Amino acid sequence: MVIDVHTHIFPPEMISGRERFFSGEPEFSLLYSSPSSKMAGVADLIESMDSNGIDYSVVFGFPWRSDQNLVRHNDYVVESAARYPDRLIPFACLDLFSPNCIHEAQRRISREGVAGFGELAVYTASDKIGVAMENFKELADLCGESGAVLLAHANEPIGHDYPGKAPFGLDLYYALARAASGANLILAHWGGGILFYELLKKDAPATLQGVFYDTAASPYLYRKEIYRTAAQIAEKKILFGSDYPLISPKRYFDEMKEAGLTEKQMAAISGGNAANLFGLKN
Repeated sequence: MVIDVHTHIFPPEMISGRERFFSGEPEFSLLYSSPSSKMAGVADLIESMDSNGIDYSVVFGFPWRSDQNLVRHNDYVVESAARYPDRLIPFACLDLFSPNCIHEAQRRISREGVAGFGELAVYTASDKIGVAMENFKELADLCGESGAVLLAHANEPIGHDYPGKAPFGLDLYYALARAASGANLILAHWGGGILFYELLKKDAPATLQGVFYDTAASPYLYRKEIYRTAAQIAEKKILFGSDYPLISPKRYFDEMKEAGLTEKQMAAISGGNAANLFGLKN
């Protein structure tokens, strides 16, 4: 079984008229103002899944600041998953700074049974980071009670710059892991590198116990050897994520093979670990 835990889809009106959504949405403008920035709808995703042999995809939208945009996007994700219940696992996206954050989360859990929340992201520094952390902790408590999964953006704090690279150190992602105690948390993009601290003797093993790491954007960020190194550290916690439509899934599978992963390791990372996390028959 192959499971992609990190894909984005957009409603048709957001794809065809993206420029209408830039106002008041600096993060969306930052990531999608370029016409070359890829956006896809659910039909595109299903076609890509079929072409790449992917059985399930975790699907979500974007952390809009506008409640109207956020609700519309979450509606589209939920509607899409209802159309393809045997292929898509819906997550609701949330604005961690919004006073409506928890209300939207509770509504999506109770009425629609979303499987989780993500991609949760803080892309810019803010003096209201405390508000975001309080909402995140409440979300984690909700997920701990319901069995839903959290997926949060993380990025490496050093190296080359690129749109969407947040100006935070690993201390923020470690704080997220601590706040998520009792729930399952996927840290995207290899957790910004925090997965290597799984090797620490004290504190980190307990704090990171319920943390998983996806491979989203790995071909842009890391040499292919990361798969072999990461598998030695935390093989059962690594989840294939493509960040579709950013990069073709085939590039990930090719790099896994070139890195020298065994068939057992590839099966675990490509879907086995995610199947266990989401309770799917592998």
